[in-house]
Amino acid sequence: MTNILYYTEVTSPIGPLTLFSSDKGLMSIKFAGTAESVPAFKVWAVRYKGADIKLEENASVFKEEIQQLREYFEGTRTEFDVAYDLEGTPFQQAVWKALIEVPYGRTASYKEIAAAAGSEKAVRAVGNANNKNPIPIMIPCHRIIGSNGALVGYGGGLDKKTYLLEIEKEQTAQERKVR
Repeated sequence: MTNILYYTEVTSPIGPLTLFSSDKGLMSIKFAGTAESVPAFKVWAVRYKGADIKLEENASVFKEEIQQLREYFEGTRTEFDVAYDLEGTPFQQAVWKALIEVPYGRTASYKEIAAAAGSEKAVRAVGNANNKNPIPIMIPCHRIIGSNGALVGYGGGLDKKTYLLEIEKEQTAQERKVR
């Protein structure tokens, strides 16, 4: 039976994003257009979903994800509420769950995420799981910083990480002024 997976490209303030989904939920967000993202995703998808897959461009599948990303970039959304179809090891899954728990506008260290994922000494493994996070922005790996407070590593580049943190910093500062 052929497994149909969907994709679409959306524009964003940080460049094109390509979204991938199964019938179960969002599988991946790539920081590139479809020409770059689709071939790499297909290789990844065959590993997890089997060789009998078909990729189909279909923007209508992503209405909710696109709307929520738009609201995030506008500064009106602080949490995402979409279904995910995540593939990863149990440790990676634990790390990604811990990332979601880092509040909007805040940061956490790799060590704090390691503790939250149940293995305080697994700081390097957290870095690796962070790097393999298939759904950046929505699973906010950009909020993870070095224990010295430095911005370190981001799959989309430190410029994108800085931009995402600035959106959140500005929004939380505006919320404090309103109170």
